[in-house]
This record gives sequence, C-alpha cells and structure tokens, in this order.
Amino acid sequence: MFKKTLPATERFDDMRNIFVKREETVIELEHSLLSVSKWEEHYKKPFLTEAEKSDEEELYYILCMDTRGDLTFETVRTLSISELREIKAYIEDSHTATTFTNRDRQSRGRNEIMTSEVIYYTMIALEIPFECETWNLNRLFTLIRVCSIKNNPKKMGMKDILKSNHSLNAARRAAMGSRG
Repeated sequence: MFKKTLPATERFDDMRNIFVKREETVIELEHSLLSVSKWEEHYKKPFLTEAEKSDEEELYYILCMDTRGDLTFETVRTLSISELREIKAYIEDSHTATTFTNRDRQSRGRNEIMTSEVIYYTMIALEIPFECETWNLNRLFTLIRVCSIKNNPKKMGMKDILKSNHSLNAARRAAMGSRG
C-alpha cells in the first residue's frame, strides 16, 4: 500500500488556467486488480496494455487506487511531478521477494489482451480466492505465476528421458552383476 501525507499547496493548473489550492491530505493507494477493474469499467478498454494512456486516464487510475474512498479528482490533479513519480515507482515495484528463472518464464502471447475479467478467470481456474483482488497487482501476478508453475511442472524432454533411462539401466546392471 502506498500511503503519503500530501502537504497543503497552491499551484497553477495550466490546462484550466486557474490557481488550485490543496489542503493537507492523506492518501492511501493500492495498485490492485480491483483498481484495474474500476478503471476498465470507466474507460471500457484494457488497462494492462503497452498503449499510451492520456494524462487524464493516468490520473483517473490514481483515483481508482484510493482505498479510503475520500480522494477527489481535484486532489489528484494537484499532484506534483515528484509525487506522481513516487506513485509510478510504487506501481512498478514487484512488492515480493519471489524471483523466477528463465525456465519458469511464462510465454504470454503479445497479442493476448489482458483484462480484469481474464485475470479473474485465471484466479478462478487456479482457485485463488477473490480476497486477493485487493492485493498489489504485481504480487497477485507473482502468485498466479507460482500457482501455474506448481500446477504444471516442467515435463522432461526426450533427451532427458533417455539419459535417465540409461542411468537407471546402468545402476540395475551393476546391482545385478549383469551385462544387459
């Protein structure tokens, strides 16, 4: 969870050509599946894409991440560049100690559109409880990957099977004192 006390400020809003005041405000944000769902419900398009988002869309996502329910779009508009950078760094952080090897990497197709409903489906398929929708999204993705890897262990290739069989046969011949 990202929690910060925003100091009282007054700044000029270039877009609306007015001065905007902000009282000291505490914000609590969570980059979660629930936040993504709210954003997609509003914009009716996938959030988790490489496509650029407008400034308004990015600010609206911050509003969707609000866990207290008292953040306003006016307050979000008053965020400074450094405050926005902090929030972006929070969103991009993995929030987990789990790491994966190259062998564990899942190859998700570049053309696959990942929407909140696809993620909910994946949670259902992997029997991940819906309470996890409020987890940090990066942490939820890590859990999904872990569950997928554990549920589908890597199958041995033909080369590995032949090598294993050769070793087993050699061990049996040695134990039985046989040549074949």
